[in-house]
Amino acid sequence: MGLLLGAHRGGPEGRPGRAAAVIVLMASWWFAEALPMGVVALLPLLLFPVLDVFGGSLAAGFLDSASPFIDAYMFLFLGGMMLGAAMEATGLHRRTALHIMKAVGTGPKRLLLGILVATAAVSAFVSNTATAVMMLPIAAALVGEIERVGGRSLPKLGCALVLAVAYGANIGGIGTKIGTGTNSIFCGLAESKLGRPLSFLEFSAFAAPCVLVLLPLAWGALWRLGRRDGAHQVDAGGVVRETLSAMGPMSAAERKVAVAFFLAAGLWIGGDLLRPVLTPHVPQFWDGFRFLGKHYEALVAMTVGLGVVALRTLPIRGFLRLPWSSLLLLGGSFAMAAGVEASGLADQISKHLSGMAEWPLLAQTLVTAALAVVVSAVASNTATVNIMLNVLPRSMPVWATAALASSCDFMLPAGTPPNAIVFGSGRVRLRDMMSTGAVLDLAAILVLPLLLTWRF
Repeated sequence: MGLLLGAHRGGPEGRPGRAAAVIVLMASWWFAEALPMGVVALLPLLLFPVLDVFGGSLAAGFLDSASPFIDAYMFLFLGGMMLGAAMEATGLHRRTALHIMKAVGTGPKRLLLGILVATAAVSAFVSNTATAVMMLPIAAALVGEIERVGGRSLPKLGCALVLAVAYGANIGGIGTKIGTGTNSIFCGLAESKLGRPLSFLEFSAFAAPCVLVLLPLAWGALWRLGRRDGAHQVDAGGVVRETLSAMGPMSAAERKVAVAFFLAAGLWIGGDLLRPVLTPHVPQFWDGFRFLGKHYEALVAMTVGLGVVALRTLPIRGFLRLPWSSLLLLGGSFAMAAGVEASGLADQISKHLSGMAEWPLLAQTLVTAALAVVVSAVASNTATVNIMLNVLPRSMPVWATAALASSCDFMLPAGTPPNAIVFGSGRVRLRDMMSTGAVLDLAAILVLPLLLTWRF
């Protein structure tokens, strides 16, 4: 706070110095978890106008700080959260996961793959934290069934199966624009700062291959741990079939949400074809308004999201329990980036990092991936990507690497919420998590730069 007071008295370099002071304060509070992250994300609304970060009057500074909180990406993320919450409220996400596991197979090795695939598939559209909470009891029940059938304790296999929940949630979340908040932050900044809008399909075109490569690597690393118990011949198909049988046929609410899900997915994927058809019919909301891809995707998300509320498949209490702090975090990220740009701090940082921009692209992405994975192991992935995208060279592959790698710490419980949730199950030894996760951290550091450098 002393740094802020110093900045208010003029600071080292005027407005850039005052913007830097706010960023340092937000970063330190995020890393230390001194306050809820959503509360910290609101600091630009107060501090940027008071410290004259944007220049101009106090009222104008407040409007400049507030406008990022109503960006189209905010509504895209909100609509996606509403759809995910409806899947959770009706149990559709659980049914989907069980069917995927049943289709993949229920022997230990195939079951491990099934948990990874099912968790990743759900996490692409539901928050990774909610996915982990939902999938952990299923994984624990499967472990219990395998131990009952085998007649002995299987600690290594049990550890691998529950770790598959965390790793699947982390990996699956990077595959779509709405999979995690870090993806939405990246897409919003890429459009506003790099002039590169990304449609739902364009994002998945480079992110989904990363998922497809990392999942088999996670499967191999986890099976290397789980096979030590020698439970190759045990089959846990009974618990999957019994759970599905107990759920009964799909309810009317599940069917409605399934239709909403496929409708949203189809409209997002077909956005490049449908948006030009809609554009002539969209009103001119303000001078210079253009109906961009983010507006189309937000319109789809909010239409579907409000639809599941109107159909009563998302109860009001479920709507009120949405992770609103994540939405505030997204807005705060955009506001922070706007302040960095308008104050001139971005230009100063770019000058200091100009040397890195001259490195070979692969070297830039490798260093970026390593920094993102290491920092996210001790800080939240959202805080990590917020800071990195404001200091790295303005390059699409470098920024994409930072965004995806920030969700790829598998080594420590504090790395991601799914890691912490699974570690608290009692099935995971820290030594096993660190040894297995270190392999996957290294894999992510190598795989993401190679795939993204090649893609861009």
